[in-house]
Amino acid sequence: MDAVTAKSKHDTAATHSHIVRPADMEWKKTRFPGCEVKGLLFDKSTGLVTALMRFAPGAVLPDHEHVKIEQTYVLEGRLCDKEGPAEGLTVGPGEFVWREAGSRHVAWTPEGGLMLAMFQVPNKFFEKDGRVTDISGVDWDSLWGRVFKE
Repeated sequence: MDAVTAKSKHDTAATHSHIVRPADMEWKKTRFPGCEVKGLLFDKSTGLVTALMRFAPGAVLPDHEHVKIEQTYVLEGRLCDKEGPAEGLTVGPGEFVWREAGSRHVAWTPEGGLMLAMFQVPNKFFEKDGRVTDISGVDWDSLWGRVFKE
């Protein structure tokens, strides 16, 4: 189960600090082969996401745009830009990369990897048929467009 941010007063330990135990969570498959996720924090009202992402060797995260700032800390393996303006960029274990709003690329993990990823709003994925979706394949605007209207 993903960790969802609770909206409550912050006057007790239970409402002030939220402990997430990733070791007790199941990996969830995404629609992208070899890409699994454990959601550590998800705030539906703002789109804020923090997740552990695990990639099998050769897994590709297809053409996507970071709507707002994206941050990734590589724990294991390598994260590489396969296509896009930073093609060839490689981030390895113990390294951190952040990308500006509007950055777009195709990412892959040659030997697989484990990353801690933080997004201010979920990515836009550009489908071959012209649709723009989120990681689950749902129309991006229908789910996340409201974040920019509030």
